[in-house]
Amino acid sequence: MAPADQEPWSRRVFLARAVKAGATLAAASAAAAWWHERQAPDRGEEEEETVTLPDFSIPALRGLMAIVEGSDRAVCVRRGIEALGGINRFIQPGDRVLLKVNAAFASAPGIGATTHPALVTCLVRLCYDAGATVVRVTDNPINDPDSCFRLTGIGQAAEESGARLVLPRPGAFRPTTVPGGRFLRNWPLLHEPFSGITKLIGVAPVKDHFRSGASMTLKNWYGLLGGRRNLFHQDVHGLIRELAQMVRPTFVVLDGIQSMRTNGPTGGSFDDLRPTHTLIVSTDGVAADAFGATLLGRRAADLPYLGLAAATGAGTVDYESLRPRRLAADTGGRA
Repeated sequence: MAPADQEPWSRRVFLARAVKAGATLAAASAAAAWWHERQAPDRGEEEEETVTLPDFSIPALRGLMAIVEGSDRAVCVRRGIEALGGINRFIQPGDRVLLKVNAAFASAPGIGATTHPALVTCLVRLCYDAGATVVRVTDNPINDPDSCFRLTGIGQAAEESGARLVLPRPGAFRPTTVPGGRFLRNWPLLHEPFSGITKLIGVAPVKDHFRSGASMTLKNWYGLLGGRRNLFHQDVHGLIRELAQMVRPTFVVLDGIQSMRTNGPTGGSFDDLRPTHTLIVSTDGVAADAFGATLLGRRAADLPYLGLAAATGAGTVDYESLRPRRLAADTGGRA
C-alpha cells in the first residue's frame, strides 16, 4: 500500500477541482465522515488537555527576506542570514532551538525530497555559535522514522554537529486545536520536541506536490502532526492555512538550489530535478513560498493555500513588498 502522500491523483484533476467554488459533494461527504470520526472518541477515556504552540517569531524582525543565488547550500544560507543582520539577531545566548526539517521519506539527499543534511549541519553550528544551549532536530516522517533520518543523512548531520535528534514516539504527541479551525481540533501534535524551546527554524526543499501544487515551508509544518493525516487531503489548502495559524517560526529556510519540478513530493529520479540555484531565508513563510512558486514555474495564484494563509495574518503573498535582499553567494555582491 502506498504512503498517504503518494496516492495516485492526477494534478490536472486536482487543479480542476480546486478552482471550483466550494467543496464538491464528494469532499463534503468525506469531511462529514471525518468529522463524525473525530467527534466519537472512546467514552471510557478522559479527554487530554490541549496544547498550543507559542509564537516563536520576533516582532521587530517580521517581514525580512533574502534571496541568495548560488550552488553551495552552506554558503548560501550563511550569506542569507548575514543579509538579514546575522544569526545573533535571531538566536541569543541561552536560547533553545528546534529545527523542523522535512525527513518525510526514506530517500537519499540527492533526490531532493527531503531537507539537505548540509543545511542541518550549517544551521546547528550557527545556532551554537550564537550561544544556543540546546539545538534539536525533529520531524514525523511518512515512512519509518529511523530509516528516514538515516537514509536522508539528516540524523548523522544532526548528531555530528551536536544537535539532539528527537524522533516521534507515541508519548510525544499532545492534542492541539487551532481557534476557528475545521481540521485541527483536538488533533495530535508532535509536542515533545518543543519542551523548553525558545526559537523555531523551519527548513524545507522546493518541491512539486500532486495535491497542494507545491510543498515548501508552510507544508513542512504538516510533519508536526500525528494521526491519520491522509484525511486532510480532502482540503489540503484549508489544512495548510491552519498550519500557518498553528506555527509562527523565528525564520524559515527554503532550499531551491535544486527544485523538484515534477512527480512531487517523493520524486525518485534526477530527471524530476532542475538546478534553480536559489536559497531563501525569511521571517515570512508565506512570502518565501510565494517566491518559491516561481522556481517551480508557477505563480502564487496557482497555490490557493498562499492566499488563505495570508488572510490569517501569517504573511504576505506579495514578497516584493518586503524589498528582499538579493545576493550572489559566489561573489558576495548583489545579483
